[in-house]
Amino acid sequence: MQQRYFEDFRAGDRFETPGTTLTEAQIVDFALTYDPQPFHRDKVAAENSLYGGLIASGFQTMALVFRLFMDTGVLAACNLGGTAGEMRWLRPVRPGDTLRVAVEVVSVEPSRSREDRGRIRFAYTGLNQDGEPVLTMTLDHIVARRRPETPDA
Repeated sequence: MQQRYFEDFRAGDRFETPGTTLTEAQIVDFALTYDPQPFHRDKVAAENSLYGGLIASGFQTMALVFRLFMDTGVLAACNLGGTAGEMRWLRPVRPGDTLRVAVEVVSVEPSRSREDRGRIRFAYTGLNQDGEPVLTMTLDHIVARRRPETPDA
């Protein structure tokens, strides 16, 4: 993939990722490590919960959505970090669900204080195998600008 920098992004640009399928073992392992609520880690307790079965932690879903986008390489050359925006969990993610991500550039703003970077707001939508949104979030990424070429001395 061609390396991208701040100047290469425009509001309205869209990116889509391939999908990945979550297994029951991945859901339970994440829950045991990071979010040990019964409906994430215990199949029987989950069946008796309002979810009617095991579901992935929302934090796992958020991390996976972010990871899928990062794996595209779109920000590989330029990402300097970022700040959180807003996030909504829209429907449960269950074992066997295949998630993919659609990402749209919402805005592109050069930094007012540093010439070497800018801020890009991305809107992420995590989608399940039926094309239903499971999560939406906006994140502001701090993105490097392309360095000016220096003339040969």
